[in-house]
Amino acid sequence: MAADRAGAPPRAWQRMLSGRRLDLLDPSPLDVEISDIAHGLARVARWNGQTGGDHAFSVAQHSLLVEDIFCALVPGPSPDARLTALLHDAPEYVIGDMISPFKSAVGGGYKAVEQRLQRAIHLRFSLPADTAEKLKRDIKRADQVAAYFEATLLAGFSVPEATQFFGRPRGISADRFDLACKPARSVQSAFLKRFASIEKLRGASR
Repeated sequence: MAADRAGAPPRAWQRMLSGRRLDLLDPSPLDVEISDIAHGLARVARWNGQTGGDHAFSVAQHSLLVEDIFCALVPGPSPDARLTALLHDAPEYVIGDMISPFKSAVGGGYKAVEQRLQRAIHLRFSLPADTAEKLKRDIKRADQVAAYFEATLLAGFSVPEATQFFGRPRGISADRFDLACKPARSVQSAFLKRFASIEKLRGASR
């Protein structure tokens, strides 16, 4: 980021609507708020906005979809696992969404920032800083299923093309999930509601 004034070090923080100042390079869990995450993700478009409809399909909608698919694929997931799935793309509330080919082209710098943010987010909500490998694989599987449904139903991919990049889902169909592109405020509210319901489950399980 550009320096605030001549001779000053580059500014690496962003002011959030909650009033927090989130340092993007050295994020503190204390500066992470779910209201900021929901607001940001509901306004970040998946597929660089290249989806049909009057509204973008946001990362918040994608996150809700992935958590829904995750619960359909994994028998009896714990509330902590469900929250991890819901927050799997949470860093994008401040760094935006990049399509996978561009992430690869950018290289390790983007991934390092993303990982530091993800760890801070996890610690803020009392989750392990680093996700266990099995859970990571299960969430990735749900993410790939969601990407296939989004690609074929919203982003103009042919079935063979989407199958090549994401794999074709087996034993699960898109018609049981909500993929309608919705206004940002509606999605923001839905994300916060899902977060609250999972938090209630987490509290009951302790």
